[in-house]
Amino acid sequence: MNRLYKYLIPTILVFSLQSCGHEEKKEAKKSAEPSSPEIEAVNPKQEDFASSTAIPGELQPYQKVDVYAKISSFVKKLYVDVGNEVKAGQLLATLEAPEINSQQSAASSALKSKEALYIASKAKYDRLKETSKTPGTISALDLEQALAAQKSDLAQLEAARASYHEVADVKNYLQIRAPFSGNIATRNVSAGAYVGPSGKGSDLPMFSLVQQDRLRLVVNVPESYTGLLNKNGDIKFSIQSIPGETFTAKVARFAGALDNKLRSQWVEMDVYNKDKRLLPGMVANVILPLSENNKSLSVPSTAVLNSTLGVFVIKVEKNIAHWVPVTAGIANGEVTTIIGNISTNDIIIKNASEEIRDGQNIRVKLLK
Repeated sequence: MNRLYKYLIPTILVFSLQSCGHEEKKEAKKSAEPSSPEIEAVNPKQEDFASSTAIPGELQPYQKVDVYAKISSFVKKLYVDVGNEVKAGQLLATLEAPEINSQQSAASSALKSKEALYIASKAKYDRLKETSKTPGTISALDLEQALAAQKSDLAQLEAARASYHEVADVKNYLQIRAPFSGNIATRNVSAGAYVGPSGKGSDLPMFSLVQQDRLRLVVNVPESYTGLLNKNGDIKFSIQSIPGETFTAKVARFAGALDNKLRSQWVEMDVYNKDKRLLPGMVANVILPLSENNKSLSVPSTAVLNSTLGVFVIKVEKNIAHWVPVTAGIANGEVTTIIGNISTNDIIIKNASEEIRDGQNIRVKLLK
C-alpha cells in the first residue's frame, strides 16, 4: 500500500502542475486579446431646420408654335424677322402659287355658268306657274318638269358656289398670319424659297413664334416635396444670369402622377413677364417653402440607414444595437430630420451600416 502511494502522489502533482499551466496560458491569452473598438454615436437634436429647399427648373414660353405653309408654294414677301414682336392675326409673309389662281378662275367661271342656268330655269318655272292659273293652258306634267329642272339647277349652283369658296379658302393659305401675339424666335426662309407642309415641302418651319410676356416655369418636384405645394400658391425663384434678384411664380398645374424613373412630379407655374427680362430657356433656381413637422429631430445624414427593408436609425441601449424604423424628412447634405420612436436622450450610431446587426453587442463613444 505504501508503495502504491509512493507512485500515485508524484503523478497527481504532475497533472496539477500541468493544469495550472494551462489556466495561466488561458488567462494570458485572454488578456492579450484586444477589446472591440468603440463606435461613434450621437444624441438626436431638436433644432430649427431650413424652412426651404432649392431645386432646378426651366422657363418655357407659355405658347410656342412652328409656322409651316399649308400648301406647296413659293415665298413672295416676308414682313417680319427674328426678334420682331407681332400681334395675333398680323401678316407674317405672303406666298404665291400660280396654279391656285388658275383654279380660282375656273371655279369662278363655273359658278357664273351655274348661276345663269338657275336664273333661266327659275324664270321658266315662274312663267309656267303663272300661265297655269288659266285652266287648260299648261299641263301638270310640264309644270312638274319645270320645277324639277329649277331644283336641279339650284343644286348645281350650290355645288359650284362651294367649289369656288373652297378654292378661295385655299388661296387664303397664301397669307401666313400670326396665331397669337408674341415674338418671332426663328426665321428659316427668304423670299423665293419653296415651302410646303412639314415633310412635304420643308423640314424646317418658316417661323417659330413664342409668347414671351407670360412664361411657364416647369419643375420636376421630388416625391417627398409634392405635398408641400398648393395650387395658386406663390413660389420664389432666381435666375443665375440675373444675380441679386428674386422673381415670383404662381403654382398652376400638376401632372397628377410621378415619373417612374425620376420619382418626381411635373409641376407648371405661371410667370408674368411684362418687362420681358426673363427669356424662354433660362434655368431657374426654384425655392420651395417647407413646413417641417415640429416633432421631428435631426441627426447626421450618415446616421440614416436606407436598406431594402426600409429606413432606419441604429439606437444603442445597454450596449445592444436596435434598428428603429423612422421616416426621413428634409436633408441639407450633412443633417437629416427624422420622425419615429426616437428622443433627444437616445444614443444613435453616427455612421449607420448594415454590418451592425440588430441585437449585436457593441461599445459606443458618445460624441458631444
